[in-house]
Amino acid sequence: MPQKTLLLVSVGSPPASLLRDLQDPLATLMGVQSVVAKAALPSPAYAFNKDRSQYHCNAIMRRLSPMLEPGQTAVMGITDVDLFVPDSPFVFGEADRESRTAVVSLFRLRQGADGDPLRRRVQVEAVHQAGHLLGLSYCEDPRCVMFFAQTPQDTDRKQLSLCNVCRNELQKLNR
Repeated sequence: MPQKTLLLVSVGSPPASLLRDLQDPLATLMGVQSVVAKAALPSPAYAFNKDRSQYHCNAIMRRLSPMLEPGQTAVMGITDVDLFVPDSPFVFGEADRESRTAVVSLFRLRQGADGDPLRRRVQVEAVHQAGHLLGLSYCEDPRCVMFFAQTPQDTDRKQLSLCNVCRNELQKLNR
């Protein structure tokens, strides 16, 4: 089976080291090789919704999609802006399997965290979104990386690993 490759793209100005910090967990937990894009996207002013003072995930994901190169399975943007989808007050990230794009934001994950705790939160959410790109659904186990986190503390409770049910599901999907 060919190796799955995820392109990581900086959107705005998240710390460059953070993108590199995602590579090991993505490889270890999801079996996905990730490469950091040479080109970054600027701050996504085009996605800003002035009524909400937030940035629309789908608009950012539409800009990420054309960055995919032959041989790359999917693309994930890492940003520092506050994200939303219409039916939620905010999201930590979003993934669309059909377009093979995802985006993760540090904005709300920063609450009460810096350094290693923030890095871990971003790793957890990036692995979570990669799981969706690979076909995994939300999990009911609050310790599983595929659990739907609604607060930064939910993310802290999640392990940087899949529960047995999700691990088995991923193995089936990879066959």
